Amino acid sequence: MKRLEGKIALITGGAQGLGAAMAARFAEEGAVVFIGDLAAKAGTETVAAINAGGGRAFFVTLDVTSEPSWIAAMEAVTKEAGKLNVLVNNAGINIREPIDVMKVENLDTVLAVNVKGPFLGCKHAINMFRKTGGGVIINMSSVCGLIGHRYTTEAYTASKGAVTLLTKTVAVRYGKENIRCNSIHPSTVDTPLTRGQLADPVQKEQRYGEVPMGRIGTPLDVANAALFLASDEASFINGVAFPVDGGTTAD
Repeated sequence: MKRLEGKIALITGGAQGLGAAMAARFAEEGAVVFIGDLAAKAGTETVAAINAGGGRAFFVTLDVTSEPSWIAAMEAVTKEAGKLNVLVNNAGINIREPIDVMKVENLDTVLAVNVKGPFLGCKHAINMFRKTGGGVIINMSSVCGLIGHRYTTEAYTASKGAVTLLTKTVAVRYGKENIRCNSIHPSTVDTPLTRGQLADPVQKEQRYGEVPMGRIGTPLDVANAALFLASDEASFINGVAFPVDGGTTAD
């Protein structure tokens, strides 16, 4: 039996990058996957690729900073699938301005996507899960949600730190309702968004140099961690901050 057979999953920011990798991996293991994103073209292409490979996926328009958008997305999932079992709060952004020069409107944008988005996702997923007796929330944080990171700006680290403790609070409050909530904390991952950054030799040396294993992560590394936390194999794992970082936070 496939590890997510019969499960319905919604992945925010699932159109590309880490989100698309998780969507594909979940579908391989039997989940019906809803990709929630504003990037309709990329999202529909990812859905088409999953369906062509024998999985089942759908695209739903979702602005994670908007509560009406969350309500509409949950209604779309309910209409198509009747329930929700797994939410992955993956959508996130980084505006690389250090604290001493950061524009306040850019701070507001980072916090809206990276903190308000997962907060609203947890809110609406919990109410969905109660209808079926439980569910799983996976919040995408970062090594920057565990440590002060010298190469990452303060707004991003603050937002990911907030996600870490949002996760733990949801876990302890709603665990009694069979709702598990865990966070994943990747170090630098090889995605289209990071390749431009890593084209700079100095930044590449910094990012590779901080990982004891001597390489950066792959989208599959993160997708496999999410798959485990979403599966029944992790049924007693709740409130965990799960590093996927090659030992970066252990150093």
